[in-house]
Order: sequence, then structure tokens, then C-alpha cells
Amino acid sequence: MQKVKVIGGGLAGSEVAYYLAKKGILVELYDIKPSKMTPAHKSTDYAELVCSNSLKSNDVFGNAAGLLKEEMRALGSLIIESADKNRVPAGNALAVDREKFAKYITEKLYAEKNIKHIQCEVEDIDFDEYTVIATGPLTTDKLSQKIKDRVGGALSFFDASAPIVAFESIDMDNAFFGDRYDKGNGDHINCPMNKEEYTAFINDLISAKRASLHDFEDTAVFEGCMPIEIMANRGVDTLRFGPLKPVGLTDPKTGRWAYACLQLRKEDENGSMYNLVGFQTNLTFGEQKKVFANVPALKNAEYLRYGVMHRNTFINSPKVLKQDYSLIDNEKTYFAGQITGVEGYVESAGSGLMTGIYLYAKLMGKTIQPISDKTVLGSLAKYITTENKDFQPMNANFGILPPLDRIVRDKAERKRLMAERSLREVDRFKKENEI
Repeated sequence: MQKVKVIGGGLAGSEVAYYLAKKGILVELYDIKPSKMTPAHKSTDYAELVCSNSLKSNDVFGNAAGLLKEEMRALGSLIIESADKNRVPAGNALAVDREKFAKYITEKLYAEKNIKHIQCEVEDIDFDEYTVIATGPLTTDKLSQKIKDRVGGALSFFDASAPIVAFESIDMDNAFFGDRYDKGNGDHINCPMNKEEYTAFINDLISAKRASLHDFEDTAVFEGCMPIEIMANRGVDTLRFGPLKPVGLTDPKTGRWAYACLQLRKEDENGSMYNLVGFQTNLTFGEQKKVFANVPALKNAEYLRYGVMHRNTFINSPKVLKQDYSLIDNEKTYFAGQITGVEGYVESAGSGLMTGIYLYAKLMGKTIQPISDKTVLGSLAKYITTENKDFQPMNANFGILPPLDRIVRDKAERKRLMAERSLREVDRFKKENEI
């Protein structure tokens, strides 16, 4: 009987272990609990939800997070099965009773005769045997070092991501394309502000509410990557000499440099997503939308990903991973979950589910093509494995999906059509690979 070692009993590790065990693969599931508890965990169950009990929207045709869950339902996800069975009222969101949610998953895993449960801290990795590393954002120091040694140092220990907005939501009447001093291909979008607009922005920024740090995080996580709200507190003009520096950016409307100017950089090859350059922030999501609306070009911006700063161990997947979540130079070693650079509960579980599917096929001697990037599952895998010199984790959003083959102006209709296309692709993937 084939054997796979799965390291980590979180959402991704649980998903991998369950899928493989149900297919007849012997799984050794390693989890550090309860022999040693990380600072974030309180329960001894698998798949413990550390932060929120919400798995985001359940709207299949209007929200990428909802669509992702439907894709996973179609492929037999244990995590979504538990969420559906242990749901609590939360409007259109899929929120769960976190204790019942984790208990359900734990009982399912213990009921599987092909899973051997090993409760200890893993300090080393045998790269010559089939292994899935799904240790999440709080990977222990010793194991982190082993991973770092293996992936050539391409390992980060915190997530400092600037917000990303949809291109179509940028007010181009208040913005212009161009690079500083016209050096480059003119790919940046520049968002000028006058003195009054800049002053309002700074005043809102320094008084805005910040996201709380967890007990296992502290300000050291921000070393070398200062949040803009901290910079703003150092002086009213600090940002004008930093990420809002206007020099070299001539506004074609005025023929001069603005008082301050925010640059947006293309995030994907289609140009459907742009990130706010240098805008790492620890503001709450609601405050980000409110404060950044002071920038005229962003007054109606749609945020595909808000800025985050938190403890998050993840590898530089574009340099080391294939779309099936295996190492480029070692087909027996897989990574799954947040350590790959997917951001969020469901995204982590989704990567685990796909890792299980791909690894099972390999163990059976089959070659299958990665699921289409027209699905959220496929587009996330493509995003984290596509060359990106400023790689940061990504959550599910419609911006990472390829555009439709025709222009659809109505946003709701466009999302509906993309969701329908995605579900057709999932169905095709299922049938072709007998899942």
C-alpha cells in the first residue's frame, strides 16, 4: 500500500489526509497538538479556526469566495461539508460553530482506517518519501529552517501585503499612466492629490482604527516594512517623501508634478488588478476603504484584496512550486495551505483538496492536467506559481480569473457568467479524472 506523510492538521492538512485515505492511501498525519500547543491554538482538534468563525460569503454567482466553496463542494471537500453541517446564522456568509466544525472534521479523520495519527513536533523532512507540508502560518522554528534550507532561502515569516484594486473601478479621469521621469514602459497608474486632498488623507489615516495583533504577534513583525499609518505619524510630509512622492510624475492635465501622488502597479498580466505601491498597512478593512477614498482616483475603488500585516510563514511559490503544489525539483514533496501563499481559510483548504487530487493521481501512475485557471481553485494555483518579483499571498477574487471571451459591462452579469464558466470547468475536470 502506498504511504504519504502529511505534516500539519489544519484545514489544508485535514483535507489532504481525508482525500487520500478515502482513496485507499495509507496516511501518516502528523500534528504538533496536543504534545505542544502553538500560541494561536486552544483546542486539541484538527482544523481549528484560529481567528474568525466566518468562511466568508456563500454567494456562488456574485462572490469569488462563494464560488470557491461551490467548486470544493463539487469535488468532495471535507472542510466545506463540515461548514455546511455546522453553520450558524450569519446572513449570506458561511459562519460556523467553530467547536462543532473542528470536532466533526476530527471525528471523520479518526474514523478513517487508513490514517495513522502521530502527535509530535516534526523537526525534519525526508525528501525521498511522499510528503505534504501543510504546517500553516505558525510553522515551528526548527521545521521552518529545514524548509528554508530546502527551498533556497525562499521563505518569508510575515505577510505585508498592500491592497489590490480592480482596474475597472479606478477613476481614470483622476489618474494617468506613466513611469517616474518617463523611464519604463508607462505601466504604472498615477493618482495625483492636491494639498487639500493630501491633508484630508493624512488626517484620516493617523486617526483610523488598526487591526488588533494576536498574542503571538508583536511589532517585530513589521521590521523592514513599515505600515503607512506609522509613517504618517512621523510627520505630515513623511509620505510625500516616501510612497506618495510626486517627483518625476508629470500630470498630462496640468503639465506639472502634483502635491502628492500614489502609484498603482499592475498585479497580473491581464491588467485587471493593480496594487497600491508601498501601501503596506495594518488598518482594518473598513478603514482602508474609507481612508483611501480620499485619493480621488480611488473614491469608488473595488478592493480585490485589502492590505494585511501579520505573522505568516510562506514560501516563494513562484520560484519553487508547480501548479500541482509539488516542488519543481522534487516530485515527492508537496506544500499545501497558507504556507504556499494562498490567503484565507477556504483558500487553504482548497489548496489541500487539490494537492490530494494531484498526489493521488501521481501515486496511481496517472498524469492529469491542472484544473483550469477559469476556476478559482485553478486561478489561485496559477497565481502563486506565476513569476512575480514582489510575490505576496493572495485570496480568492474575480480579478485573478481570466476575462470572458466577450465584453460584458454589467459587473453582476459578468461575475455570474464567470461563475457558470467555472462550474462547467469543475464538472469537466471531475469527469475527465473520475473524481
